[in-house]
Amino acid sequence: MKLDTVVLVLINILIIIGLSRMVGLAFRRIKQPLVIGEIVAGIMLGPSLFGLLAPDAAAFLFPPEVIPYLGVLSQIGLIFFMFLIGLELDPKYLKSQIDVAVLISHVSILVPFSLGTLLALLLYPLVSNNGVSFTAFALFFGAAMSITAFPVLARIITENNLQSTPLGTLALTCAAVDDVTAWCLLALAIAVTRTNSVIGALPTILAAALFITLMLTVMRVFLQRLARYFDRTGHLDQFTLAGIYMGVIASALITELIGIHLIFGAFLLGAIMPKHPGLTRELVQKTGDFVLTLLLPIFFAYSGLRTQIGLLNSPVLWGLCALVIAVAVIGKYVGTNVAARFCGIEKRDAAALGWMMNTRGLTELIVLNIGLSLNVISPLLFTMLVIMALVTTFMTSPLLEWIYPKQQIRETMAEPVPEAFTPNYRILVPIANPSTQQGLIQLAAAISASSQPPLADSPTPAAVYPLSLIQLEEDYAYQSTPASIERLIADRRSQMLDLIDTLEPPYIRSLVHPVVRATRDVAQETANIAERDRIDLVLMGWHRPAFSKNRLGGRVGQILSTTRADVAVFVDRQHGKLENLLVPYVPNVHNDLGLEIALRLVLNSPDCSLTILRVAQDHQISDLTYELKTLMNQLPDALLQRIHIPQVESENPIAAVVEASRNADLTIAGASREWGLERQTLGFYADQLAVQCHSSLLITRRYSRVTSHLASVLASSITVSPQKPEVSA
Repeated sequence: MKLDTVVLVLINILIIIGLSRMVGLAFRRIKQPLVIGEIVAGIMLGPSLFGLLAPDAAAFLFPPEVIPYLGVLSQIGLIFFMFLIGLELDPKYLKSQIDVAVLISHVSILVPFSLGTLLALLLYPLVSNNGVSFTAFALFFGAAMSITAFPVLARIITENNLQSTPLGTLALTCAAVDDVTAWCLLALAIAVTRTNSVIGALPTILAAALFITLMLTVMRVFLQRLARYFDRTGHLDQFTLAGIYMGVIASALITELIGIHLIFGAFLLGAIMPKHPGLTRELVQKTGDFVLTLLLPIFFAYSGLRTQIGLLNSPVLWGLCALVIAVAVIGKYVGTNVAARFCGIEKRDAAALGWMMNTRGLTELIVLNIGLSLNVISPLLFTMLVIMALVTTFMTSPLLEWIYPKQQIRETMAEPVPEAFTPNYRILVPIANPSTQQGLIQLAAAISASSQPPLADSPTPAAVYPLSLIQLEEDYAYQSTPASIERLIADRRSQMLDLIDTLEPPYIRSLVHPVVRATRDVAQETANIAERDRIDLVLMGWHRPAFSKNRLGGRVGQILSTTRADVAVFVDRQHGKLENLLVPYVPNVHNDLGLEIALRLVLNSPDCSLTILRVAQDHQISDLTYELKTLMNQLPDALLQRIHIPQVESENPIAAVVEASRNADLTIAGASREWGLERQTLGFYADQLAVQCHSSLLITRRYSRVTSHLASVLASSITVSPQKPEVSA
C-alpha cells in the first residue's frame, strides 16, 4: 500500500513527537538534559536502529520522497530556534568578569581548534569528501571541536542552582563569549567552504561584516521602539508578531544570500532584540512551544536519518571515533582549565568550568548538519562527530556533580547563620503558593515556639524553613534560563518575606528563614533537603492532583512516600484559630506522632485545649502506649487540666471522628487504616477522613521513631511531680 506523501509526513511527525518526548523524559530520569534524549530518539528512527531492525518498515515510513519535506520543516524550526537562542543571549552575561571570561573562552576555543586542525591532517585523507579543500575541511573540523552549547550549559547551571554563584556567573559569561566567537568562526568556515579558498571568501566576509554593522546600529535603534510599544500596550498583538517573524525570515534570507548561512541572520536578529523582560517572555512563550515541541524534534529526526552508526564497521574506524572524542574532550578541558588557573581561579572551580565548557549538545548538531549539507564532512565523519556531541554532553552533569557536589553548592549559596542561632527543632514547610498558604505557615509557627517571647538567655527553641521550589520548565523554555530564574527567585523571596510578616506573635518572625531555589523534581528536592538538613518535621499543605481526586496523591503523595523524615499534611478549612484540638487515637506510630505534635501545640499555647478521643470498636479499648502514659504523667497539673481523654464506642470509627470534629478547630490524625488514610499501592494514600472532616485536618506520617517532637519544649514546661497520680487510659 502506498500512502500519499502528505499523509506519510503527518504520520512521521506523530511518531517523531511521541518518541522524542518518551526518550527525552527517560533521559531526564537519569538526570540528563532532555535534548540528549531527543537527539537519541532521532538516531533511533534512522538507519542506526529502526532501519537496522526493521528495514522494510523504515523504508515504508521514511521513503526518500518524504525526507525533503522533513528537511524543510527542520530548517524552519532551526531558523526560529536560533532566533530564540539569540533572544536568550542577554548582554548582562558579558558584563561579569569580562576580561577573565574573554581570556578563558578564547583559550578554550584556540586549544581544541588547534588540536582539531592537527587531527584533520590524519582524517582528511581517510574520511573527507572528494572535492573539499583541506583548508575548508580543517577550518570546519576545528570549529566543530571548539563549540560550547550555551543553551544546554545555561540549563545545567540552572538545574544545579549555580546561577548566583561566582562559578556559575563566570561559566555563563565564558559560554556567551564562546558562543559569539564560535559562530563567527563557523561563518568564516562556511564562507571558505563555499568559495573553496580564503581569498575568495573575502567578499563574503566583508558583506557579512557590513550586514552585522547595520544590524547593530540602525536595526537595533529601530527595535528599541518595540520595547516602548510593549511598555505602552503590555502585550504583542498578531500584527506586531507577524512583523517580528517577517524580520526573522528576512534576516535569515540575507545571510544566506551573502554566503554564510541562514541561521546567522535569525540568531543575529534575536541577539539585538531589546532584552525587555516582559517583551522577551511573551515573544518566547508565543514562539517557543511550537518550535520546541514540534519543529525541533523534526530536526533531530532529520539528523538521525542522516546518522549511520553502521558506517563505523571496523576497529580502525571506532578507534578514530574514540580519538575524535578524546581530542574534543581534552582540548576543551585543558584549554579551559589552564586558562582559568592562570587567571587565579581555584583548582576545583577551574576543573568544574572545564567540564561545563565541554557541553556541546544541540549547537554541535546544528554545526554538523551545516557541514554535511555543504559536503565539507562525509556521512562517516558526521556520525563520529554526532557521537562525540552526545558523549561530551552526557558526561557534563555527572562530572560536575563529582567535582562540585550539590552539598558544596548549597554551602556556597547559604547565607551565614549567626552563632547564637542553634535551633534544636527544625520544621521544613514546602510552600507552593505564598499568597494562599498563610494558615500553613502560621501552624508551623505555632508548632515551633511558644506564643510568649522567650527569656533573653533561653536557647533558640526551633526554626521554621519555608521552602519554595521553582519548577524548572523544559530544557529550552525561557522560564528556565538563568536570568529568568534569578528574577523568579527574587520575586518569590519577596512574596515569602511578605508572608512571614503576617505571622503572630511578631517575635516568631525571627525564627522563620525562607529558602527559595529552582529544581527539576520538587518532591525529590524536598526529600533531599529534609535529609541533608536533619529536619525534624516536614509540614506541607495538600493539593488536588490534576489527574486524580485524591488529596494525598500527586506531589504530596510523592513527598509522603519518599521523605526520610516525619511528615504532616495540613488540610486547611480556614478556621484560623487553634484553640480546640482533637486527636483520634488508636495505638500506632503515626497516631503517636500526631499526639506528640498536639501536645507541643498545647505546651506552646496557654489557650489551647486537647481532646484525645479513644475510639473503641467491637468492645476493644484503644489504650495509650506505655511511652505516652509515661510522658503524660510528667506533664504539669495546669497542662493536664486542658487535656481530656474521652472514649467512644462505634462500629464506624471514621464517622465517630467526623462527628467529634464539629467541635474542633484542628483534628490531628495518623496516616493509618482506622481513619481511611493508610498507604496503598505504589505509595498512594487514601483520603477518606480528609474528605469528610469538618475541622482543619493535620495528617501525620512517622518515619523516624527516634525523633522527639517534645524534647525541645519539655525542659522549660515540665515540672516532674512524683506524687502526681497516673493518667488513666
